[in-house]
Amino acid sequence: MIAVLKDKATQEQVDNLVEWFTMQGLKVHQSKGDYCTILGLIGDTTKIDIDLLKGLDIIESVTRISEPFKKANRKFHPEDTIVDVGGVKIGGGNFQFIAGPCSVESKEQIEEVASAVRKSGAALLRGGAFKPRTSPYDFQGLKADGIELLLEAKKTTGMPIVTEIMSAEHLPLFENVDLIQVGARNMQNFELLKALGKTNKPILLKRGLANTIKEFLMSAEYIMAGGNENVILCERGIRTYETYTRNTLDLSAVPMIKELSHLPVIVDPSHATGAARLVKPMAMAAAACGADGLMIEVHNNPPKALCDGAQSLTPEQFDDVAKRVMKIREVI
Repeated sequence: MIAVLKDKATQEQVDNLVEWFTMQGLKVHQSKGDYCTILGLIGDTTKIDIDLLKGLDIIESVTRISEPFKKANRKFHPEDTIVDVGGVKIGGGNFQFIAGPCSVESKEQIEEVASAVRKSGAALLRGGAFKPRTSPYDFQGLKADGIELLLEAKKTTGMPIVTEIMSAEHLPLFENVDLIQVGARNMQNFELLKALGKTNKPILLKRGLANTIKEFLMSAEYIMAGGNENVILCERGIRTYETYTRNTLDLSAVPMIKELSHLPVIVDPSHATGAARLVKPMAMAAAACGADGLMIEVHNNPPKALCDGAQSLTPEQFDDVAKRVMKIREVI
């Protein structure tokens, strides 16, 4: 349920109303805009008399909503959320590039890539330290050592870092990570989402490879319900019957999610297509459909990459993509 308050409502009146809702066993999410205050009521609202609420002097309107995601719902929070990641803002018109290798392989590799993508306009550095792989025999990442190398690259470039978490047990290792990524395979790892909800770290949540938009937003709700509302959503393709690309990049999800939710939405064309040659057109299309940013894999020597070399751009290719995307941004 959503209660929109009139402009003339005093803070004392708002506090009294919030206290009354709390006494009814409801959680109250308060959002203050330029022209009104919105109270989102979470819990069993069936016992709340809408007519009684509408009769209060400070109430503008009351609406019941059917979607199970509440905190992530745009009806609760009409304005776009802007997530601050180490001083870099994403959402609400702030478009950012997140770039770097699929996995951190060495100090020389991560620092060379970091320097290159920064010059081309990337604001955040990505790099996998813990790598979930389909085969147990594939490279699994440098783990804690990989995070340390990312932090060294951060000192050199000043770029906030993004890396994927695999288990809540690893949270202590992520204390200095600026943006914690939840991969597609863990989108419905609810215990991990609950643990991340108790942190104050921005979370980059990737859509599962076979999940609906509703399920995607419900996973974001798990994090937000725990108190952490700094969530960035990432569309990275879903599995369909198509075999020419690794996944099918669902760009329609970007405007659809923006209609349903106030959270920033970025796109990962690298994992979506699995082919470097397809990254540029999909990146430009993502910018055109309103994405708040792009997450692109960049490697200084893709043929020798230990992970996902086929979908990784060279620094020169990334520079070209970044320039073309920004031209698209100017148009829209």
